[in-house]
Amino acid sequence: MSDQKIPFEVTRARRAGARLAAVQALYAMEQTGKSAKETIRAFMEDRLGIGPDEEPVEEADPDLFKAIVNGVVDNQVAVDKAILGRLASGWKLTRLDATMRALLRAGAVEFIIHPHLSHAVILDEYVSLAHDFFDEGEAKFANAVLENVGTDLRA
Repeated sequence: MSDQKIPFEVTRARRAGARLAAVQALYAMEQTGKSAKETIRAFMEDRLGIGPDEEPVEEADPDLFKAIVNGVVDNQVAVDKAILGRLASGWKLTRLDATMRALLRAGAVEFIIHPHLSHAVILDEYVSLAHDFFDEGEAKFANAVLENVGTDLRA
């Protein structure tokens, strides 16, 4: 066993890759109706470490990936309630773009399952992902919703 410590930049890239893969997996689950277990297995075998442009990225952290996907499934009622509480009156989650739903759910669940992570770190990671998928206005929407949802879930 090596005593070499993994550089922070590599660890951060692996975590970012896991978050990206989790958003993609949540989207895929919604589109296909497959279970978390099936989707996680498929991603672990084929897709973990592939970016939005289908180019390889730093190997994603498999434990974080699984924790986020399973966390959304296990906490879906609380997560969806928190997100709905921050949408305009009368809005339904189904009115949101499927990718935005997946991103908001993944971000929201991290406020629950990773209480040791700061609010700012979680926001930074998911707003960065929002910029990968959406224009500036939608990224700002994701930031506002997640900032408030995080406050609500950690209150």
